[in-house]
Amino acid sequence: MAGALALVAGCTSPSQTTANAAMVNPGADRSATYPDITARVQAATAQMSNEEAAKISARVSALGAQRRAGTISEAEYRRLMAEMDALAANHGADTLKEIEN
Repeated sequence: MAGALALVAGCTSPSQTTANAAMVNPGADRSATYPDITARVQAATAQMSNEEAAKISARVSALGAQRRAGTISEAEYRRLMAEMDALAANHGADTLKEIEN
């Protein structure tokens, strides 16, 4: 019995299977409705380069070193840190506004 089923299953060609699937569920083709998820996407903005990241890291490290060495006042250190914190807090929203415009 299993051999007969295997023989019958082998008689179906791929084109018949595809045609049968389209007849059974013609609404399955939604290519006009849904976006093509296989298409390559492009970033809305450029990603930070390694050089930019290194530059920011060096700036923060230098600021910490100046604080430890006492070459910068505590008030100036706090002002610069507040400036960097504000940039970090608002950068995402500012970039999103720039992308949307």
